[in-house]
Amino acid sequence: MTKLMTPRRGMTRRHFLATAAAAALTAGLIGGARPAMAADPIKTAGIYTVPVEQQWVSRIHKAATAAAERGDIEYAFSENVSNTDYARVMREYANDGYTLIIGEAFAVEQEAREVAAEYPEIAFLLGSSFKPDDALMNFAVFDNYIQDASYLTGIIAGSLSESGNIGLIGGFPIPEVNRLMHAFMAGVRETKPEATFQVSFIGSWFDPPAAKETAYAMIENGADMLYAERFGVSDAAQEKGVLAIGNVIDTQADYPDTVVASAIWNFEPTLNMAISQVRDGTFSAFDYGIYSTMKEGGAELAPLGTFEGKVPQEAMDMVEARKAEIMAGDYVTEINDEEPKSQ
Repeated sequence: MTKLMTPRRGMTRRHFLATAAAAALTAGLIGGARPAMAADPIKTAGIYTVPVEQQWVSRIHKAATAAAERGDIEYAFSENVSNTDYARVMREYANDGYTLIIGEAFAVEQEAREVAAEYPEIAFLLGSSFKPDDALMNFAVFDNYIQDASYLTGIIAGSLSESGNIGLIGGFPIPEVNRLMHAFMAGVRETKPEATFQVSFIGSWFDPPAAKETAYAMIENGADMLYAERFGVSDAAQEKGVLAIGNVIDTQADYPDTVVASAIWNFEPTLNMAISQVRDGTFSAFDYGIYSTMKEGGAELAPLGTFEGKVPQEAMDMVEARKAEIMAGDYVTEINDEEPKSQ
C-alpha cells in the first residue's frame, strides 16, 4: 500500500501537487511498476524559509527533485517557513518518519540543533555558518563554497567595465555571501586594478523590489557593472542598460543582453554524498562544504551564451588558465568571510 503525501504548512498547493506527482512516479503509480532498486528510497524532507524559486534554495530543491526522480529519495518539502515555526516543522517531519532532513539553519541555529538532539536516529543536513559538533553526530552542515567560480566571473566583469565603478548587492553580510563578494572583487582587480566598489546589503533573502531600488542608486552613482547576489538587481541593470553578473543560478536566458556570466552552485555532489552515507549508515557530524567547490563539481562558470565572443580574449585566456590551475589544485581562491565594504 502506498502512503500518499500530504502538504505541509508553508507548502503551496502547486508545489505539493508537483512533489506528489514525482513521488507517485517513483512509486510506480504512473507509467507502470517501479523498476527494481537496490534499496528503498530514503524519506527526505526539505524545509525552506523562502520560496523554492529563490536562488540559493532553488539549487537544493533542484538536486532533491532529481534524486527523487531517479528513485533515491522520497521527497517532500515546505517553503516560506518562518524562523519561529522552523523547529516545529522539523519535529513534524521527524515524527512522520523522515530519515533525512535538509534545509537551512542560518537564522535558527540553536533551535535546529536542539531538535536534532531529540532525534539521534535522523540525519540532519542544514546550511549553516557554523561547524559541526562531534557531540551531535547526526547534524551535518554545508554552505556554498563557490568562491572559485565567483572569482572567475570577476575577471570577466573587470574586463567589460568601462568606468571601473562596480556595484555589489547582497542579502545579508554572512560568511556565505561575504566570501563570494570578496572573491568576485579579487577577480575584478585582475583585469581592472583601479576598480572601485559600491557594496550594499538589503537585509532580506527575498525582496526583489528592495534589491532593484538599491541597484538603481548604484547605477545613478556611476556603476556600469552589478554583482547580482539577489533577485531584482538584474532587472534594474536591464532597464538602465548596464551589465550584471549572476550568482548561484544562471539567469542569462531571462536577461540575454544583461547577464554576462554567473557563478553556478551545484548541490548535487553534497546531497548525493549525504544520501550514500545515510544509506550505508556512515552519516555523521561533517562539514559538507567541500562538495560545493569547483574541484568536486559543486561550482562552475555558466556558459557565456549571448556574450560569447564579446569578452576580451585576454580575459578569457586568464579565466581558462586560472580554471585549470584551480582544478589542479595549483591556485586557491582566498576565502574571506569578513563583511565587504565599499572601496
